[in-house]
Formats: sequence, C-alpha cells, structure tokens
Amino acid sequence: MAKEIERKYLTIGDSWRGLGQGSVYRQGYIPTQDKATVRVRIVGDKAYLTIKGPTVQYSRLEFEYPIPVQDAQEMLETLCQRPFIEKIRYKIESGGLIWEIDEFDGVNKGLILAEVEVSDENQQLELPDWIGEEVSHDSRYFNSNLVKHPFSQW
Repeated sequence: MAKEIERKYLTIGDSWRGLGQGSVYRQGYIPTQDKATVRVRIVGDKAYLTIKGPTVQYSRLEFEYPIPVQDAQEMLETLCQRPFIEKIRYKIESGGLIWEIDEFDGVNKGLILAEVEVSDENQQLELPDWIGEEVSHDSRYFNSNLVKHPFSQW
C-alpha cells in the first residue's frame, strides 16, 4: 500500500529561482464522489494516472501508474473537469529533502506553492529561507480544489 505524507507551504520571495530545473505539468481531475481523487497528468513526454484517498493529518493513500500520453490527452479532453491545472514544477534539494515548487499558470496564475514529502508525519523540517506560511491543512490549496475554486477567484 502506498502512502503519501506531504507538507505544503507558501513561498517567500524569489531566492528559490535558479536552484532547480522546471518541468511543465498539465493535469486534470476525473469527478468522483469525494472518497478519492483521480488525477490525469502529463509531464513532458510522460503521463500518469493517480488515485488518492482522503487526507488525514498530512497523509493519504496514493497509487500512481504510468499511462500512454495519448490516453492521458484523451482523458483530459473527455473525462476531466475544467479548468486544467497548469504549472511549472521545480525540484530543489534542501536539508536532505526534495522540495517541489509549483508555479501555477492559467486561472491559478500568481500562486506559488512549495511541497515536500516526508517519511513521518512528525518529522522535523529544516525550512529553507524561501518557505513561508504552512498551508497543509487548508484545502483551498489542494490541486483538486484549485480546479473547482481557482486562485484567481479568491
């Protein structure tokens, strides 16, 4: 069983820029009955189908599978809610962890989030100087909710 334990933060300033290479992400969500989140994601020339359970504290079940890009494109166009999540993700190593900085575009432009996966919910983190307020428990910042309630409409 796969388990994701993730912390999410707003960023401060731009000192993180240039520390990691960015990749373009396009993703959508297939509607469910709120028991699970089903995500279709294209990153460059790769695609994935991900199923996530509900978040409890910082953790949730996560199952991710590679799928053909053509299938992902068709799912995005025919099965997924609009708008899509469009972002550039930068991966930055700091304090022995890989931080993922998501700079959103489209209807979520202006939002920049930093996420880090940890091995234990109580793991102490050495926060880089570009990390601001923690928003792990604020569901507005979940990508699946940014589809329904985009940052530009807050």
